[in-house]
Amino acid sequence: MSLTDPGAGRRLLAVLSLPAPQAAPRLLGGLFGHRTAEGVVTLRITELEAYGGPAGSDLPDPGAHTYRGRTARNASMFGPPGHVYVYFTYGMHHAVNLVCRPEGHAGGVLVRAGEVVEGIELARARRAVGRATPVPDAALARGPGNLAKALGTGLGHDGAPLAAGEDPAGDGFFLVPPPEDARPRTASGPRTGVSGAGGTDAFPWRWWIPGEPSVSPYRAAAPRRR
Repeated sequence: MSLTDPGAGRRLLAVLSLPAPQAAPRLLGGLFGHRTAEGVVTLRITELEAYGGPAGSDLPDPGAHTYRGRTARNASMFGPPGHVYVYFTYGMHHAVNLVCRPEGHAGGVLVRAGEVVEGIELARARRAVGRATPVPDAALARGPGNLAKALGTGLGHDGAPLAAGEDPAGDGFFLVPPPEDARPRTASGPRTGVSGAGGTDAFPWRWWIPGEPSVSPYRAAAPRRR
């Protein structure tokens, strides 16, 4: 698998046309990156979470931003596939999702963690901002906020298209899903930090590559204080 894989376009369309819980495990081990004016950072995806649609849809998901319907904030999650949905959370960090399903059917895959395989110096520099000590390489893109920062991703990128492989001449996001015979062994479980029913075993929609040091630790949702 490479950034110029001739079969990447066909695989990308096939995978992102699926509902998110089917797409997510097919993207593990794939290459996801972002080229900007500063340079390019590419990750090997090691952890993902799937999110579905509104109440009353064919894939209702109480843990998804789309559960109460379409809004200005979550509009990118309603398609078309092959774009990114970026949001700002907890007043602290951004997170980047890969939009799935045909237009009008909400769904997306949150990229939770990855191993930096290209542009590690740029990723180190981005993660060093505001820190007194260096970030270990395995932790550069561990957790969705850290991953977005390593990729140089912000709210201005919400709705940006995904290319099937890197365009060396242009800025933007690119994604190369692994061939079927090259998919890694995976594990799955409840989603991290999701409150209510969406964070239970009823939604085992988090997938990761066992043994990968870049994978983030599982944390249940913190109880709300009254």
